[in-house]
Amino acid sequence: MSRVSRDLAPILSLFWRGPRGKLLFGLGLSAATTLCGLALLGLSGWFITATAIAGLSAATALAFDVFSPSAGIRFFALARTVSRYGERLVTHDATLSILAELRERLFRGSAAMREAEKLRMRPAALLFRLTHDIDALDSLYLRVVVPAAAAIAAALAIGLCFGAILPAAGIGFGAFLVIAGLGIPLIAARVAERPAQRRVLALEALRSRVIDLVSGQTDLVMSGRIEAQRRAIAEADRKLSDADSELNFAEVASGAALGIVSATLIASALFVTLFLARHAEIGAPIMALAVLVTIAALEPFSALRRGAIELGRTCVAARRVAVRLKPPAHASVASPPSGTACVLDAVSVHYGHGDRPAIQNITLSLRVGERVALIGSSGSGKSTLIFVIAGELAPDHGSVRSVPSTLLTQRTELFTDTLRDNLRLANATADDDCLRRAMMSAGLKPYLDALPNGLDTRLGEDGLGLSGGEGRRLALARLFLRKTPLWLLDEPTEGLDDATARDVLGRLSANAVQCTLLIATHIRREAEIADRLIAMKDGRVIGQASRGDSQFEALLSTLRQD
Repeated sequence: MSRVSRDLAPILSLFWRGPRGKLLFGLGLSAATTLCGLALLGLSGWFITATAIAGLSAATALAFDVFSPSAGIRFFALARTVSRYGERLVTHDATLSILAELRERLFRGSAAMREAEKLRMRPAALLFRLTHDIDALDSLYLRVVVPAAAAIAAALAIGLCFGAILPAAGIGFGAFLVIAGLGIPLIAARVAERPAQRRVLALEALRSRVIDLVSGQTDLVMSGRIEAQRRAIAEADRKLSDADSELNFAEVASGAALGIVSATLIASALFVTLFLARHAEIGAPIMALAVLVTIAALEPFSALRRGAIELGRTCVAARRVAVRLKPPAHASVASPPSGTACVLDAVSVHYGHGDRPAIQNITLSLRVGERVALIGSSGSGKSTLIFVIAGELAPDHGSVRSVPSTLLTQRTELFTDTLRDNLRLANATADDDCLRRAMMSAGLKPYLDALPNGLDTRLGEDGLGLSGGEGRRLALARLFLRKTPLWLLDEPTEGLDDATARDVLGRLSANAVQCTLLIATHIRREAEIADRLIAMKDGRVIGQASRGDSQFEALLSTLRQD
C-alpha cells in the first residue's frame, strides 16, 4: 500500500491545506451520526423489551418510567437526522470547494506552455482529467475517510458497550471489529486496484475512440480505416467489460466476507449475552440492547467497503492529476527601470531536450509608449520571445523584467457561453456599459445592435456563429478590457482579409495611445504601425531599425505583402 500512499499524498495534503475545519467537522458529524444510530437502535430495543417485561404485572407496569426512555429515543432520532443532514452538507461543501480548486490548478498547470504542447495533440486527455479524474477524487474523502471515521467510532462504541457488561468481551468485540471490518476493505482495495486502473484506461480509450469515430468519420472512410476504428472501439469496450467483471467479483467477495464477519459478530453477541443472562448478570433488556447495537455497528463498514473498491480508480486519478497541479512557472515579474516597459537580459529558451535553442542570448529593452515589431520567418523565435515576456514561458537562462502585460495570441479562444461571459474572461468586474464600450471600440457595435438578446446572446462551440473577423474583433474587445501598460500581439490579423485587417489595426492603434506595443509578425501591414523593427532569425536578433533610419524600409520590404 506504500504506492497508494505515495499516489494519494499530494491530494491528501491539498485537502489538509484546504477547509480543514470543515473536513474535521464533517468527520465529527459522521461519527456522531453513527453513534446516534447505535444509541437509537440499542435504546429502542431496551425500551421495547423492558416495557414488555414490565407489563407482565400491574405493579411493575405502574412503576415503570416510560417517559425518560421515550425522550431519549426522540432525542437520538432527531440528533441522528440533524447530524446526518449536517454531515452531508458540510462534507460535500468542503469536498466540492476542494475539487473546484483542483480543477483550477489543473487547468493552470495544463495551460503551461510545455504541458499545453503535450496535450494539444490529445485534447480528450485534458477533458478526461478535468472531469472524470477530478470527480473520482471526491471518493477519497466522502467514501473512504468519512466512512472510516464512522467505522472506528462504531468499533469503539461496541467495545465500550460490551466492556461495561464484560471487559474481556468489550476488548474482544472491539478488536475483532476493527481488524476484520477494516482488514476486509483493505484487502478489497488491493484486489480491486488493478481492475480499477484497467477500467479507467479502458473507459478513456473507449470515449476518445468514439469521439474520433464521430468527429473524423469522413477522414476514416477516405483512408479506409473505419472498420479498424470500429474494431478498436470494440476492443476497448471488451476491456472495460472485463474490468467491470473483476470489480464486481471483488465487491461481491468482500460483501460476502463482511457478511460472514457480521454473522460471526452477531452470533458471538448472542452467545455472550445469553451466557450472562443465564447467570443472571444481565437482564433481557440489556441483552436486546447489546445485540441490536452489534447489528447497527456493522453499517459503516459496508460503506467503507464500497469506497475501498473505488480506491484504485482514485489512485489513478490522483497520480495523473498531481503531476500537473503545480501552477505554470512564470518569468520574473520584477519591475523594469523607470521609462522602460520591458528589459530582457541574455534570455535563452530550449524546447524539450533539443540542442538548438528556440531563442538564444536575447538582450533588448522596450521604452514606455514605444511600438515595436518583431519580424522574421516562421520558426525564427518571435512567438517564443513574446511568450517569455508574457510570463507564459520561463527562460532557461537570463532574466526578464516587465510591466504587467496582456497577450493576444493568433487563435481566438471562444467558449459556449454568453457574449457577456466571454468578454468577462478579460475583466471579471466589468459592467455591461464597459463591455459595450469595448465592443464599440473593436468595431462590433453593428453586430451587437443586431442581436435580439444583446450581451446575453450565447455563442456556439469555439465561437460558432461568428465570422473570422467578428471573432478577432471580439478578441480585440477583450484586449481593450485589460488595463495593462504593455500589449503583446502575436500576428493579430493573420487569416483576415485586407480590409478587415486594416480596420482592426487602426482600432488597435487608436486604443493603444498610452500602451507599449510589441507585435510578432511576418506581414507588412502589421509592422507598418511600429516605430521600431527587430529582425530575428534562428532565435537570434540579427538587426533592428527605427522609423526614419535607412534600414527601416529595407526591413519592411522583406515582409509578406498584404
